[in-house]
Amino acid sequence: MRTKNPIASLFGSSPFKPMQAHMRIVQECVSEVPDLFEALITNNQKSLKVQQERIFAKENEADILVHDLWVHLPKSLFMAVDRRDLLDLLSVQDNIADTAQDIAGLMMERDMSVPDEMAEPLKALVQRCVDACVHAATIIDRLDELIESGFKGREATEVEDLVKELNEIEDQTDKMGMDLVRLLFANEDNMKPVSVMFWYQMIQWIGDLADHSEAVGNQMRLLIAR
Repeated sequence: MRTKNPIASLFGSSPFKPMQAHMRIVQECVSEVPDLFEALITNNQKSLKVQQERIFAKENEADILVHDLWVHLPKSLFMAVDRRDLLDLLSVQDNIADTAQDIAGLMMERDMSVPDEMAEPLKALVQRCVDACVHAATIIDRLDELIESGFKGREATEVEDLVKELNEIEDQTDKMGMDLVRLLFANEDNMKPVSVMFWYQMIQWIGDLADHSEAVGNQMRLLIAR
């Protein structure tokens, strides 16, 4: 039978549930990105605008929760996790939603027509980066169990395994991103130089969704190590 860490019951208003709620909002924000690119590829301007608005709304919702957590996060020395560690974790979570907003914002500012050769690899990269975010959210959902176990035992081992899987997903997105960049440069003679530049930036931001998701997992690994 699992025994609870007594430290975890020392404060009534736990910050961990709001942090998990924040990560769920981040995941919801990122889940809109594949349809955003689908609208871009099919040149569906109405759908593109709808997806952009959904991403901005979810990112704003995440920002509001971040502010509330900063204001209300306990400063007590009896917290089961150091306050600075939680704020670092919250920051890397929020970076994911910020990046989704950056991607949608760039599409609002510039016509980002997709070369035919890039459409399918682009959709595949976007989906795999979203997979990384979903995996990170799964890890954050285990935070309560880690607190109760004192960051030890089976729960800690299982989370570390999940983090390793997340690292593998991020490695895959790195390769997919490099392949897409090579495809972009192979087509640069048929594109305006400024379009090549913007697409290079876009591919980097798509990859950042997975990078920041991996950072969430790595931050959880640090909490276990401490």
